[in-house]
Amino acid sequence: MFFDKNEPLTVAARSSRLSRAQVAEVLQELRTLNSAYASFNFIPCWTETRGDRDLLTPLRHLDKTDFFTDTVDRMVVEGHCRIAIHSAKDLPDVLPKELEIVAITKGVDSSDSLVFPQTLSSQPRVGVSCHRREEAVKKLYPEAQCRDIRGTIDHRLAQLQEGHFDAVVIAEAALIRLELTHLNRMRLDCTTAPLQGQLAIVARAGDRQMQELFGGMDVRTLSGV
Repeated sequence: MFFDKNEPLTVAARSSRLSRAQVAEVLQELRTLNSAYASFNFIPCWTETRGDRDLLTPLRHLDKTDFFTDTVDRMVVEGHCRIAIHSAKDLPDVLPKELEIVAITKGVDSSDSLVFPQTLSSQPRVGVSCHRREEAVKKLYPEAQCRDIRGTIDHRLAQLQEGHFDAVVIAEAALIRLELTHLNRMRLDCTTAPLQGQLAIVARAGDRQMQELFGGMDVRTLSGV
């Protein structure tokens, strides 16, 4: 039943630099957990989702939909790829009936960070993507001017560098995965999005090979959930 370690695995994922780092992280974890897969490879299939194309809709007004997973999951449903890899926090409340989550990884730091290039004034212009992050910023800077920000991590940091904002809130996990922990920042003391920092591996429902292949990194199984 085990998947042939000599056969590359097709993987659907978003095309952003962060998503590419996440795919590489899953591959490395798989190789580390099972020495038989030390030379195993993925064949990534990069795509864009509605969330990548629509940079105007504020995230604070969205429910847990497939905004950042739709086209990625469709590649698995239609048989173009064997699995999809997502930021676990982006999963919709209900997956397409043809799919199932085969693993949720342990992931990395789940906190949010306020990134700023220089000392902030008492009324900084801060880029945020949700009410929760805005509330965390307001605890530190009650007079902060919080504005919606969208786009990839690179795009958000570019807006910061170009002076559109004095600071931006970014998941610490993204900074770690993109090797940006040298940036000046402070951790925010707040509750973060469920599963932030963790990754989700999605396959077709009933795919026993994928269940077995990724079962060793599924924290739900390891924790007895």
